[in-house]
Amino acid sequence: MSKTIMVVDDSGSFRTVVKLALQKAGYTVMEAGDGKDALAKLAGAKVNLIVCDVNMPNMDGLTFLKTLKTLPAHKFVPVIMLTTESQEAKKAEGKAAGARAWITKPFQPSQLVDAVNKLCV
Repeated sequence: MSKTIMVVDDSGSFRTVVKLALQKAGYTVMEAGDGKDALAKLAGAKVNLIVCDVNMPNMDGLTFLKTLKTLPAHKFVPVIMLTTESQEAKKAEGKAAGARAWITKPFQPSQLVDAVNKLCV
């Protein structure tokens, strides 16, 4: 059975790039446009891993991550932050909130797939 990855990013074209890379690696992909959308779509869904941007409207990635970790059903889902943010302070905030990996855009799809393969067990 294939694993399900949720991609949370406000850029539709960017979600498509990530989705294609993950589907090529054999994953099923769900998409969400921001943190609020992601939380709504996660209700009753099972995902094995989440790839999330930091800067989004409605609910940013770090707020989403902190909220996600309070939900019993999704508390242990690994989250990879995929963002243009590269400041150490942001990375530290992400790590403190529970992010398992931090990949900076622009990125190589193979780099993302490697990280997903490691964390998605």
